[in-house]
Amino acid sequence: MNWIKLTIYTSHEGIEPVSGRLYRLGITGLEIEDAEEFDDFLEESKPYWDYVDEGLVEKMHGETKVKAYISDDTAGHELLLGIKSTLAELKRMDSDGAFGRLEIDMDGMTEQDWANNWRKYFHPIEIGEKIMIKPVWEELTEPTDRTVFNIEPGMSFGTGSHYTTQLCLETLEKYIKSGDKMLDLGCGSGILSIVALMLGASEAVAVDVDPVAVDTAYQNAERNGIDKSRYTVISGDVVKDSGVQDVISRNKYNVVCANIVADVIIGLAPVVRQYMADGAVFITSGIIEDRINDVTAALTENGFAITEINRRKDWASIVCK
Repeated sequence: MNWIKLTIYTSHEGIEPVSGRLYRLGITGLEIEDAEEFDDFLEESKPYWDYVDEGLVEKMHGETKVKAYISDDTAGHELLLGIKSTLAELKRMDSDGAFGRLEIDMDGMTEQDWANNWRKYFHPIEIGEKIMIKPVWEELTEPTDRTVFNIEPGMSFGTGSHYTTQLCLETLEKYIKSGDKMLDLGCGSGILSIVALMLGASEAVAVDVDPVAVDTAYQNAERNGIDKSRYTVISGDVVKDSGVQDVISRNKYNVVCANIVADVIIGLAPVVRQYMADGAVFITSGIIEDRINDVTAALTENGFAITEINRRKDWASIVCK
């Protein structure tokens, strides 16, 4: 397998929040170069500078860096969308710039190269029994009775190639019924809510903290023949933002999906029930293996009954009512 080396430029103060967000995406093997710590070392070791390697000084001096590796395939490229999205969110929160510039370098690959590489890796994917995800540049060679979701991979997580999205879609197709209302929390590309509408849901509301996701989801909806009269996409924090809560609370939902990360699902557990209709199902995903117990505990404490735990690679999806 080939790997892409990512270098994220941050600051001493940014190491913990950046590393935490990468960890929540399942990336735990990190290299950290703390420029502030190294500068302190140089100051303390001035009497011994003859013994400091000049190449090391040149390498370490400057910006603090957090480095990680992702696989150079469809799953890795989609994971990179998640990384870009979470760093953009962190940058918006960092109003005083304490966390540095929060930009990414990809070793040996330009942004344009990365965008074009989708075409090399991303081909139609059959998911579950009813769904097919198809990039817009591909043509089907034979008819299919599957629901075909057409997508142009962009800047929002959710192309169907990552295990967490696949787990959600496979579960969604089992539970969505004609006429259902669906709520998609952390919608990214809008894939879950749009597919729900294509499978028969009458209405869907999608929410994401990233404003870019709003345009992306509406573009994907139009691409797949979904009218805005059935589909509402908004940006904000469902736990804290009263404007978002007002929009969501206009309905009670039969199916709620949250393909995010463990900590956010835990934060949603006390509030999401108020938006669910009687007998509704809550489908969660984006949970790395060692956080399963934390999430199930939070859901159970808030009155949910766990009905399924599905796993793929190091990821899990938890379904509850």
